[in-house]
Amino acid sequence: MNSSLAETWAPRALAILRIVAALIFLAHGTQKLFGFPAPPSGNFPPAMSLPWIAAFIEIGGGLLLLLGVFVRPAAFVMSGTMAVAYWMAHAPRSPFPVNNGGDAAILYCFVFLYIFVAGGGAWTLSSSRQERDELAASRR
Repeated sequence: MNSSLAETWAPRALAILRIVAALIFLAHGTQKLFGFPAPPSGNFPPAMSLPWIAAFIEIGGGLLLLLGVFVRPAAFVMSGTMAVAYWMAHAPRSPFPVNNGGDAAILYCFVFLYIFVAGGGAWTLSSSRQERDELAASRR
């Protein structure tokens, strides 16, 4: 692959991954707390339960990732949340992710871990602010 092509598109592809993962993750939280885009199967989680706390992490972390603010800390917390979700809710059902319904939790865990390591890519509010600060500093 042409190195200039990779240099140009890698940050954009990372940003697309971050934005899409954030939107889907956000929908899991809004479903649990608000019944949107569809009510959860079963009941809404009771206040202060683990699923209720997870919903706040899904909404808050999803919004932070979507906007590209505090990307690394949010991705770290979200990755850990998905690891806990897998081992507490899915793994006890079966050792095989395809049988225990935990394949999405595993995928989220590693996508968010990658974003934690790689950063938010292009199109983040924090990078825009950082670029403005660097531009202002270079003019001094």
